Amino acid sequence: MSIRPALISRVLPDSIAAEVGFEAGDTIVSINGEKPRDLIDYQFLCADEVLELEVIDAKGKTHEVEIEKDYDEDLGLEFDTAVFDGLIQCNNRCPFCFIDQQPPGMRDTLYLKDDDYRLSFLYGSYLTLTNLPQKEWDRIAQLRLSPLYVSIHATEPEIRVRLLKNPRAGQILDQLKWFARNRLQIHAQVVVCPGINDGDHLDRTLTDLAKFHKGEIPAVASIAVVPVGLTRFRPAEDELIPVTPEKAREVIDRVQALQAKFQQKYGSTVAWLADEWFLIAGAELPPESHYEDYPQIGNGVGSIRQFLKEFHTAAKRLPKQITPRRLTWVVGNAVEQAFQPILKRLNQVEGLTVEMVALNSEYWGQQITVTGLLTGSDLLRVLEGRDLGDAVLIPSLMLKHGDTRFLDDMTIEALTQRLGVPLLVVSGVEGLLETCVNAGVGAIAVC
Repeated sequence: MSIRPALISRVLPDSIAAEVGFEAGDTIVSINGEKPRDLIDYQFLCADEVLELEVIDAKGKTHEVEIEKDYDEDLGLEFDTAVFDGLIQCNNRCPFCFIDQQPPGMRDTLYLKDDDYRLSFLYGSYLTLTNLPQKEWDRIAQLRLSPLYVSIHATEPEIRVRLLKNPRAGQILDQLKWFARNRLQIHAQVVVCPGINDGDHLDRTLTDLAKFHKGEIPAVASIAVVPVGLTRFRPAEDELIPVTPEKAREVIDRVQALQAKFQQKYGSTVAWLADEWFLIAGAELPPESHYEDYPQIGNGVGSIRQFLKEFHTAAKRLPKQITPRRLTWVVGNAVEQAFQPILKRLNQVEGLTVEMVALNSEYWGQQITVTGLLTGSDLLRVLEGRDLGDAVLIPSLMLKHGDTRFLDDMTIEALTQRLGVPLLVVSGVEGLLETCVNAGVGAIAVC
């Protein structure tokens, strides 16, 4: 892969880079004679106190820039991408891959299938370890890139090969031994596909992985067990079947039995069930103490429990009375029951009326849908022609990061025109409360 210059997308105000005169659109070719492959190289090379940078400005002119600074002091630059030598692409053909379960004709970025260890280290995205040449393994060890986030799915070679449709997938246990030898860690993910890697296969996988949860630096720091997510756009020839409430209860029982054993043997639950299992099964979520330090919250393990806890704490600051307003709060129907205490507490504020509209996604062809997968067309289908009050609250996780587009490419602006009321994009507990109480403070208002 060729290394292209690192394109600067933003210069932070009052930073070293701003003082030197960097601007968005400039590119960095080299730092102290080295061409950074990615953000990891950039951060490593910029740790020095004296930097000599080769820079090409937005007009194409080359400059040599020397900077003296404190060790590890940040320059204050952001880039258009974290990798400068091209994304490491996925070479698997997993039938449950969400990217392959999308309709054709959407924006190009929705079809990028990355399997890049650098994005795993930097942002916690999951990779499979099936596409790494020896030089990349050496780099992971040399730079101590840990923890990584790895999709395991099965430890039995034939089952993992069947799921990933890649003969190299069967090497996973040897790869985990490599992490243990090098005192590096992973957080593991197991996507359960009924009839393929569930039942005794799931027991075997979790037991195998838990054996690596030992020592001062356990090679497997945690395991997330996640239900397969299917859409109506998946290939017709695939062998996958959806998770039913009965299957969810079966998996919960199996995993909880193993959790008790792991707790006794390793002093940790080690493996956690994603919240979706309990939502699908109609079962009570585990208590907050169950999740230890929430090692897999980015994978939907304990995120609802944490949200409820944060709301309970923040709600103590709610006023008793506000200027009357009526709001419509849109969520995925997967969290409808779990969020009832939130809805009840909001409506205890005199003058505030919040109606929850909990939707499934007909766009994806799902009966039970998490909030982040709702599309603009799903919202339009249910909300158009309805009395929505003063505004609609849209959780930010429905939208592309830094953009106003849903997963179906409909924009907030287009949806606002069709619904005829302001849409307020809210982020997290604080955003929800601020918006409810102050009619848009802390939210992005699109009118």
